[in-house]
Amino acid sequence: MNRHSPQPPRTSFRRRFNLRTELLLVLLPTATVLGTLFFLEAFSRQQILFTSLASSAFLIYLDPLHIMNRVRTLVIAQPLALLIGYAAHLLVPGDYLAAGTGMVLTILVMVLLDAVHPPAVSTSLLFAFHDYTEATLVLFGMALGMTVVLVGLEQAAVWLVHRYHGKANHVDS
Repeated sequence: MNRHSPQPPRTSFRRRFNLRTELLLVLLPTATVLGTLFFLEAFSRQQILFTSLASSAFLIYLDPLHIMNRVRTLVIAQPLALLIGYAAHLLVPGDYLAAGTGMVLTILVMVLLDAVHPPAVSTSLLFAFHDYTEATLVLFGMALGMTVVLVGLEQAAVWLVHRYHGKANHVDS
């Protein structure tokens, strides 16, 4: 490549660890999703709304440093998907037409803002298909906040694991 050719960005630094370490890393997203469900159960019976956040939690575990799993991406993509899906529900006649419109607009906006997070497409569809109360929107925001906290915790955990494994490998050599 010549010096003027753009270098593709490195979007992931995640390497795979042994089974024990992988299971330890999956504890944070699992605990976050279960905690979110417990929290929501106390305030709402609309658990289906939060399935896309469970997908977000798994992606964060899988590769917390990937661009689609960063805090910026989450706090742009998920709320926009909610708003676009809900607006499509209110403004576009017919459930399927509203859902299709919401989905296409969500994808377009995520691409334009360079904040692509695939589970947000599910969020848009959920809000386009159903009429939810303002309280539900607030609960979704709180659950999203818990997921954002998970991003930071998972990135810190991966950093610590890399640091520990780096020192362990250096000592073993």
